[in-house]
Amino acid sequence: MINTANRLNSVQEYYFSRKLREVRQMLAEGKPVINMGIGSPDLTPHSSVVEVMNEAMHEAKAHEYQSYQGLPELRNEMANFYLKHFGVILDANCEILPLMGSKEGIMHISLAFLNEGDEVLIPNPGYPTYAAVTELVQAKSVFYDLNEQNDWKPNFEQLEQNDLTKVKLMWVSYPHMPTGVNGTIQMFEKLIAFGKKHNILIVNDNPYSFILNNHPISILQVNGAKEVALELNSLSKTFNMAGWRVGMVLGKSQFIEAVLKVKSNMDSGMLYGIQKGAVEALKLGKDWFEQQNEIYAKRRKLIFNLAEKLNCSFDNNSVGLFVWAKLPNEYTSSEAFINKVLFEKNIFITPGTIFGSNGEGYIRFSLCVTEEKIIEAISRF
Repeated sequence: MINTANRLNSVQEYYFSRKLREVRQMLAEGKPVINMGIGSPDLTPHSSVVEVMNEAMHEAKAHEYQSYQGLPELRNEMANFYLKHFGVILDANCEILPLMGSKEGIMHISLAFLNEGDEVLIPNPGYPTYAAVTELVQAKSVFYDLNEQNDWKPNFEQLEQNDLTKVKLMWVSYPHMPTGVNGTIQMFEKLIAFGKKHNILIVNDNPYSFILNNHPISILQVNGAKEVALELNSLSKTFNMAGWRVGMVLGKSQFIEAVLKVKSNMDSGMLYGIQKGAVEALKLGKDWFEQQNEIYAKRRKLIFNLAEKLNCSFDNNSVGLFVWAKLPNEYTSSEAFINKVLFEKNIFITPGTIFGSNGEGYIRFSLCVTEEKIIEAISRF
């Protein structure tokens, strides 16, 4: 018998991979399931982006292996995007690395910087992939608490009480997923100071900055941030290009070179047409963001209505692609609650517990659902 690697004993199949099989089975049985669980944009990219991608696929070099570092014009446009929206100056030649979605960057960064036994600070609640990848590379997950009382931001006094001697890397994600709390420059300044003090690489995962957010910021705006920080970003949510798999990691050249060593051994470059389409997307202006946010604002208002129907409380000022809601006190299990709603009302909502133990008592709604479907969901109650 051929056994799997021991590292697989520490991780499970991604929650949505398992749960969506159940949802698909219900749909196959004719049940009218409304999926409010996953954050996969149902809106389309700008027509000019698709047009540029299609045209590029007729070029002679479109079907060759591409550079591991992406097209120079793609890196240049990523640099322009950060300068325009964040005021951050980046060298397109050595401080930007395009990725096939920012999710692969989590693995690349972990492989580039973590040794077996190194410790990693991971937010609770937070994106489950941080912990899964940490375990896969045989490092150790050390969860740090985020809670409503502290506005879902790191408690630095509490962090300082831990033994940090083995900590090599810290994951943060602001705007925060799943709660929708926005970051602040002051909080990023504290994170950078914390990273410098303890020689910890701070990685901010930043894919939600422009969704329902009037004040997008980057951790790289902080003076001296490049010395201890990287930032991941993505076109998936901002430009409705989730299936295109276009992301980026940004930071000082030495860090980027380390990530590139890993990446260059794991793929053979991003499809040419997709890169050309991404260049066009990054050029889109204020009108694009306003148009998208007008749609999401209407959906969020309806989701608030649904949350109220369920006697949940929520933050009206949250940003990003989700609504994080607190269950009424009589419900002690988020998963039991969402299963009750799924099987009785044919509505799938994400339980807060998949993001960590501090997600117990909360649920998360996705805004990637049409107004008509949200109204239908409301009517079922």
